[in-house]
Amino acid sequence: MIIHALAFYLFAAIAVASGFMVIAARNPVHSVLFLILAFFNAAGLFVLMGAEFLAMILVIVYVGAVAVLFLFVVMMLDINFVELRQGFLQYLPIGGLIGFILLVELLLVLGGWASVPHVASSGALPIPPPEQVTNTHALGHVLYTKYVYLFQGSGLILLVAMIGAIVLTLRHRPGVRRQDIAVQTYRRRDEAVEVKKVEPRQGI
Repeated sequence: MIIHALAFYLFAAIAVASGFMVIAARNPVHSVLFLILAFFNAAGLFVLMGAEFLAMILVIVYVGAVAVLFLFVVMMLDINFVELRQGFLQYLPIGGLIGFILLVELLLVLGGWASVPHVASSGALPIPPPEQVTNTHALGHVLYTKYVYLFQGSGLILLVAMIGAIVLTLRHRPGVRRQDIAVQTYRRRDEAVEVKKVEPRQGI
């Protein structure tokens, strides 16, 4: 029991410190490495709780795919984070408004869920005996019945994060030719085709 307590405090302390360093590190590569460390320690906490499936998914999906993808994207893209932070204040009002709207919607959903808690589980399948329930089965049953609204909210947050990552990395670099559909559609024949008279045995 003492070993479990020591392991819990060790994993928890490292996870909290790594999470703080994710937002405090100046180098984005170091931030991603601290994020991977936080994922590993969170997986250790799941193992201590008896949720081996969650620990395996956290290591395989987040560490093996998402975090490594973040690391490669940050290292391959030459993103000037100082330049990106310069125009932050001009988007603060609209960002605060969108955040306030999302907060109100979440409060309305949680309020309705608290007043009628039987709605989410009304169409659920009967729960089998505890000795026949696996870790994955129990997790899916709780996630899609009791916490279905929170699960949908987390999906919405991930969608917003994905759109934000696309907006941050979509930049117009000078000197790079980009396709403009409007210009291609409305250009005239004399702008697109040039007729040249080529003499025999001579190049263009």
